[in-house]
Order: sequence, then structure tokens, then C-alpha cells
Amino acid sequence: MPPSHRTGTKADFPWWLVAAGAIGIAAAVAIAASDVYGQILSTLVKGLWVTLFVTVVAFALASALGLFIALLGLSNSQILRQIARFYVEIIRGLPILVLLFWIAFVGAPAFVAAWNWLSLPLQAAGLVEPMQVRDFSLLWRAILALTIAYSSFIAEIFRAGIQAVDVGQIEAAKALGLSRYQRFRLIVWPQAFRTILPPYGNDFIAMVKDSSLVSVLGVADITQMAKVYASGSFRFFETYSIVAYVYLLLTVGLSLGLRALERRMRRDRAA
Repeated sequence: MPPSHRTGTKADFPWWLVAAGAIGIAAAVAIAASDVYGQILSTLVKGLWVTLFVTVVAFALASALGLFIALLGLSNSQILRQIARFYVEIIRGLPILVLLFWIAFVGAPAFVAAWNWLSLPLQAAGLVEPMQVRDFSLLWRAILALTIAYSSFIAEIFRAGIQAVDVGQIEAAKALGLSRYQRFRLIVWPQAFRTILPPYGNDFIAMVKDSSLVSVLGVADITQMAKVYASGSFRFFETYSIVAYVYLLLTVGLSLGLRALERRMRRDRAA
């Protein structure tokens, strides 16, 4: 093996992970030994489940919507392609925080007004009650905003992955008589998934971090619980140190899991 390759192998040893692990263990010991840090952590754990719920639900919905937009962008219809491109470019051009505020305080009231107008016959018959803006919870407004924001990025990831599949294989599948759905499920998607996995996983990790933005709406996630605790106790250093620690545990753990999955898929493909 050439010396450069041997050097590269040594350089690839995850010393950063050793350092991060040592710091993480030291932090865990400090948290366990301190009543203050322990109390803060027990408070933040209440918001952890909200953070995980927002992340998982919003990302699942964004993936479904993103795949739909990607398929529109690959359609044979120019109108559908232009609609998909319009959606992607407009949504990607908006800061997530701005979109969050717009959905929460403009989009939600507009949706409620539209629903009440459409359901007037049902209301007159006494089948449904008029919907109030407060019935549309801030939690679901935040999830909707993150769904829309991330669907534009995921759509581009899916589109690029699907287009990376060799056209010759698709033509061969057509010659074998496979339907469009069968070609996508059996030929296109398995190969496209290997291509999209790294950026797709990175978007999930980014969603974990961006879920903290929901705290601006008062949703009781980790960041909001920390904000409330710190403002009442004035222990800003301790509180936000624990917040950073929890988010690092989540994001670094997910990143390592994603890399392990990528290596396994490469081994399976080589075999």
C-alpha cells in the first residue's frame, strides 16, 4: 500500500470522537455529582419528548411532501415541473424563523377562516362547531412550518437521487413490462436511496437542531424549558450548558449512527 494511503488511514482514526467522548463522560460525571445540574437536567427532560415528537413528526411529513414535490419536478408535464420549481425556490428562499412566524400568525388564522367558510352548511345543520384560532395549537403550527420548510430541501435531495439512477436500467425495466410504480419501487428507489442517504440524514440532524426554533412560539421543548428555568433561577451558564450537552448527545449520536448505516450499505453493495 502506498505511504499516502497508510497516512490517510492513520489520519482517519476518530481522535475527535475520543476527545468528545472523554468530554461527554466528564460532563456526565459532573452532572451526576451536582444537585444543581441534576435539577436542571430533570427539568429539561420534560421538554425532550416534545423536541423528539416535533422532529420525528415534522420530518416524516416533510419527507412525504418532499417526495411528492420531487416527483412533480420529474413529471412529463411542464406545468407540474414549474409548480414544483416555484414551490422549492420560494420556500428555500425564506428563513425558517420567518416561515415559522408566518405560518403561526398568518397562515393558521387564514386556514381557520377558510375552514369556517367551507363548513358553513355543516355548521347550519348543527353537525360541526365553528373553529377558533386557538383550536389550532401552537405545537402543530410549529410542526406545519418545519414540514413546509424542510420539504423544499428534501425534494431537491430526492430529485437529485432519482436522476442519478442510470437511465438504461429504467429503459430495461420498461422493456420487461414493469409498470411505472414497479420501476420506481424495484429499480429506481433502492438505488436512489443509497445516493440520498447522506444528505437526507444530515437534514434529519439539522431538523433536530432547528426544532429549537419552536420555542419562540412558547412550545415547551428543551430550549423553551431552559429559557423558563434560567429566567427564574438566573443560572444561565449551568442551564444552557446542559442544553448544549443534550443537543450534542442527540446530534453526535445520530451522526455516528448515520455513518455506520452508510458503511454497512457500502459493504452490502460490495458483497
